[in-house]
Amino acid sequence: LRDVYKRQVQDGKEAFQQYGLMNHGSILGNGAYYGEDYTAETLELKTQHMREYYADAEYGAAYDALDSGEQSRIDAIVRDELDQSHDGGDVVEYSAAELYAHERVRETYVERYHEGDHDRGVPVEMIGSEEEAEAFADFALWTAWFSHTDRPNADHSYTNEWPYSPGAGNDATGSAMIWSVIAMVLLVGAAGAAILLYKSVKLPEPSSAGISVPEPGDVSVFPSQRAALRFIPIAAGLFLAQVLLGGLLAHFYIERAGFFGIERVFGIHILQLLPFSIAKTWHIDLGILWIASTWLGAGLFLPPLLTGHEPKRQGTYVSVLLGALVVIVVGGMGGIWLGANGYLPGELWWLLGNEGLEYLEVGKVWQAGLLAGFILWAVLAIRGLKPLLDREPPYGLAHMILYAGGSITLLFVAGFMFTPSTNIAVTEFWRWWVVHMWVEGAFEFFIVAIIGLTLVSMNLLSRRSAEKAVMLQALLVMGTGVIGVSHHYWWIGMPDYWVPIGSVFSTLELLPLIFILYEAIGQYRAMRETGFPYKLPFMFIVASGVWNFVGAGVLGFFINLPLINYYEHGTYLTVGHAHAAMFGAFGFLALGMVTYMLQLSIDPERWDGSWLRAAFWCWNVGLALMVFVSVLPVGFLQLDVAFTESYAAARSLAFYERDIVQTLFWARLPGDTLIIAGTAVYVADLIRKRFVLRASEDDPSVDDMAVAEGIVGDDD
Repeated sequence: LRDVYKRQVQDGKEAFQQYGLMNHGSILGNGAYYGEDYTAETLELKTQHMREYYADAEYGAAYDALDSGEQSRIDAIVRDELDQSHDGGDVVEYSAAELYAHERVRETYVERYHEGDHDRGVPVEMIGSEEEAEAFADFALWTAWFSHTDRPNADHSYTNEWPYSPGAGNDATGSAMIWSVIAMVLLVGAAGAAILLYKSVKLPEPSSAGISVPEPGDVSVFPSQRAALRFIPIAAGLFLAQVLLGGLLAHFYIERAGFFGIERVFGIHILQLLPFSIAKTWHIDLGILWIASTWLGAGLFLPPLLTGHEPKRQGTYVSVLLGALVVIVVGGMGGIWLGANGYLPGELWWLLGNEGLEYLEVGKVWQAGLLAGFILWAVLAIRGLKPLLDREPPYGLAHMILYAGGSITLLFVAGFMFTPSTNIAVTEFWRWWVVHMWVEGAFEFFIVAIIGLTLVSMNLLSRRSAEKAVMLQALLVMGTGVIGVSHHYWWIGMPDYWVPIGSVFSTLELLPLIFILYEAIGQYRAMRETGFPYKLPFMFIVASGVWNFVGAGVLGFFINLPLINYYEHGTYLTVGHAHAAMFGAFGFLALGMVTYMLQLSIDPERWDGSWLRAAFWCWNVGLALMVFVSVLPVGFLQLDVAFTESYAAARSLAFYERDIVQTLFWARLPGDTLIIAGTAVYVADLIRKRFVLRASEDDPSVDDMAVAEGIVGDDD
């Protein structure tokens, strides 16, 4: 029986991934917030059904029919039974009450996830068979078991008592409070130390005096740069699809199975055609892909600008990389739909279809293609930057770009360290190596490196000064971000020593973001009142710094404190942090690079930045409205319910159907509309700019480049 149940749990994890349940609800607080958190809900249901069992056994009546004293006695029996310690062996023993509850939860999950429940936004046959739905319930109940069962020789569960569930005896641990206070104190002390370090490295204040900024018309366009420009329309199409899906996802929280009555007109629920889980999967993956595509294009556009060097057949190889990217996008997005709908048999569902882990949804074969694409990009970047690489030391600016890109590639390898049968705690450990070590480490490193490279190409910053700034920022970002990622390990069954480690370093992640914002504003002031020709792209860079500070810094610091994170983990507060950080920081940097590339590639007399400027303000105002008027208020209401009732209550359908919450969901409409409108204007502007691009030089040389001589030469 033990081996059978073990196989059931493993089968349940595979069903959880194959059918995209992590992008419908969440497990251990990780995933989407549209559905329930399966760990918290099964723990709540288990508690309720055990009360029913003991009420009948002790009093021969329904639990709700008992008086308050009798209910209190039953509550204590259930709480004490759930709050037992495990002996560390291979066997988990169920009581009769637990077995009864387990069977009832199985029935609920078959009815909901196989038979469908449109009121909850669950399509019919979301899970293909009753047996798979039962296995999924077994998997969810297993995570509930180790969330309420104390570790051997410890007074807390495997998840450090998460989720908050008074009926099961789960409450925040003392270490969550203690380390939250210590983290606050360390932030003050570390801020002083970081400022001292920052000031000890002498960097010139940004100044426009005496600089000679190359005019766009003075810079020639090389064949490889024209090839790199082709990344832009591909990325823009992905961007538009992403924001349209985002609008649909937001509306799903209001109409669980409809879209402004379309199902009554055509007689079919949009939920059945495009379930929330698949739309959410596409939304996340398209966001990553359009930003990454733009960065890849920018990383191949800048080297000739700096060096005047055009390797043989570089443009052809850039086009090959773009073609491979298109194949991966089409194959990956199509595979997600085929895999989640059961059209890929055997192991193909996770190899070619939907691996089903948030941010790592596409099948392993497509992930391998992305890894090969990253490697090819690095090779092309090395070819393009070779004149700089040959002349500068290992800590030079061109090397930093390669280190940043290489770290993105290296961390992506962690996504190949697990399969669907791997334990969920181990799976989550490696998944966060990719997801947040990218976001909190490698991506931030890439931001400061690419901004430094861009400022040098504008002659706004000397190469030596840029190298010093990038090295310092890389030290702070990688030193805090890589270790700080451990704040994701607190509640997923990992050892409790991650609580102090994660709380300290995730707190310190705020510091480098402050310095990035400080430098961005200083550079903007230096050029604001001059005839600086690249003000529009620089507006995007400054906006990226501001949103990086607000989204990743302020909101990230707030939700990462252990005591706050214990109650808010997997609520709309995380949604606000994620949108402000991902689109605000990384998206705006990508869009700024697009603006810069286009301005260099169009004759000055034909350049028109008015549409891009309009899109810029639509995006900024729309993002601010979405985050601060709708998303964060919902998150604070959830935090209140999680603290005063239980985490399961904060993630329940009843919470989302509250009048005030529904009103706040409708309040997203203006912000979402502005973001969609800005993206539509952006795409339209790219279409019209496509016809005014300058022709590339057939036989480029270093003399064609306005900045090459100063960059390649020694710079003190």
